[in-house]
Amino acid sequence: MKVHRVLPPLLAALGVAVAGCGGGTHPEATATAPPSTAPSTSAGPTAPPSPSGSVSTTPGSGTPAPGESLIAGRYQPLWPFSTQEEAERWREAPGEDGDQAWHLDAARTALAFTRDYLGFTEIDRAVKTEQDGVHARVHVGYRSQEGDRPAVAAVVHLMRYGPGEDAPWEVVGTDDTSFTLTKPAYGAAVSSPLTVGGRISGVDESITVHVRRPGSDAPLGERCCVPAGGRKAPWSARVDFTAQPGKTLTVVVSTGGHVATVERFAVTGVSVTS
Repeated sequence: MKVHRVLPPLLAALGVAVAGCGGGTHPEATATAPPSTAPSTSAGPTAPPSPSGSVSTTPGSGTPAPGESLIAGRYQPLWPFSTQEEAERWREAPGEDGDQAWHLDAARTALAFTRDYLGFTEIDRAVKTEQDGVHARVHVGYRSQEGDRPAVAAVVHLMRYGPGEDAPWEVVGTDDTSFTLTKPAYGAAVSSPLTVGGRISGVDESITVHVRRPGSDAPLGERCCVPAGGRKAPWSARVDFTAQPGKTLTVVVSTGGHVATVERFAVTGVSVTS
């Protein structure tokens, strides 16, 4: 049975989440995908973080300063929870050690995000999990044509959403590699139509862009089959979407078609202006 930690009265009164420390580095492993049922959430407004350059999330590791929230001007809560209050309600709900226990496993949460939320069902394994304090980076991938060596599709960045090791994991973005998503900037305020872009290395690539929000099964906007290719070659696309102002959205870009439908993907978090 889990032990629930109580926020200090002053911080609780102020609505501030104090981030705690996680464990060490996990060895390479294949994780079992969690149940397809995930909590239905609705996005909420967040403070924009600092620009992150060539990666989709602001780099960070270790333990935040006392009183620093997951979204204290740095990180966007993308999935499965949209607010600190939603995460706390899950943690305090009875029966959370059963079907919803995958929230406490970074690898399983990353796979649920990839398969259930984004719909990339061929990506079915956690190739490697790196945990550093409240941060975790899960290399998610699929079976490749090179024997038992899996191919990595993306590095999903997660954070503990709340204090202590009994706080659930939250996806806050991806670390880009040979397929980057640099526009819009992480945490930017956007409106429709949205210009999306970055750089890609590859041959005969076809990029698909989705705009998503928790609680909606279908994308809020989609642009398909943007041709790209080369060595660190720029790519760009425009996508129309419909969303309420103040909502946090996930911009998803993917490419594939050579050995799998989705071979690489990247995400970033943005908020909607009026």
